[in-house]
Amino acid sequence: MPASFKDLVALMARLRSPEGCPWDREQTYQSLAPMLLEEAYEAFEAVEEAREGHPEELRDELGDLLFQIVFYAQVAGERGEFTIDDVVEAIHSKMVRRHPHVFGDTQARDSAEVLRNWEAIKAEEKRQSGSNAKPSREADADASLLDGVSTKAPALMEAHQLSTKAARVGFDWQRLEDIFAKLHEEIEELHQAISEQARSEAGDETRVREEVGDLLFAVVNIARHLQVEPEAALKLTNRKFRRRFRYVEQGVRAEGHALDKATLDEMESLWQEAKNSEQH
Repeated sequence: MPASFKDLVALMARLRSPEGCPWDREQTYQSLAPMLLEEAYEAFEAVEEAREGHPEELRDELGDLLFQIVFYAQVAGERGEFTIDDVVEAIHSKMVRRHPHVFGDTQARDSAEVLRNWEAIKAEEKRQSGSNAKPSREADADASLLDGVSTKAPALMEAHQLSTKAARVGFDWQRLEDIFAKLHEEIEELHQAISEQARSEAGDETRVREEVGDLLFAVVNIARHLQVEPEAALKLTNRKFRRRFRYVEQGVRAEGHALDKATLDEMESLWQEAKNSEQH
């Protein structure tokens, strides 16, 4: 009989018990944090494998991620803070509350309206959760829609989430062409910053760094308008670069040369071979 979710919870409790595993018993919130992040990234990367016809990779990685969640809940239960049942109840209640167009009488014409309602409900939840604390007009004035975006997320992912949240309340370009115009504007400003840096004796890199960031942010917005997740898109390109560069390395070695002794023309020729072989 296949194992159930309850079996997984019981297994975790056994691992943490005195009769269980010494390593598992030693783990804490802090020690588990890097593993939680690692498993989340591996699941993220496995999404692309699933799109390419290998769903078993995603299945396994989701299992690893689920195990980390159960692990955290077990540690929390031992500390008297919450249990896995509390985790399930909290997310179930939240999803019902944030889908009034499904579980209530609210109407939503399209996904854009659903997302606007979601942000409004989330803001009200945050307001109510703070109502038991000391009332503070200053705190309310300082609150931002973007507070929910983690500053610890990878920069590309953070940029995507920031612009997505702003767009949900109408702060967005209406046409893709307008973002391309912004992209060209940022490229020109980067050229200017590079020229100014070259003329400056101090050689301050601050503006160049900022303009590179602005350029990347514009690209992220293009990806968002095309409904392309930029982190996943860049991961795909990274994998492609790894694959093609490995072909270059193998080609140079086949000629009996060290990689650092090959000319740029030789490596570019091999790169084009790798590229053409993938297109046929």
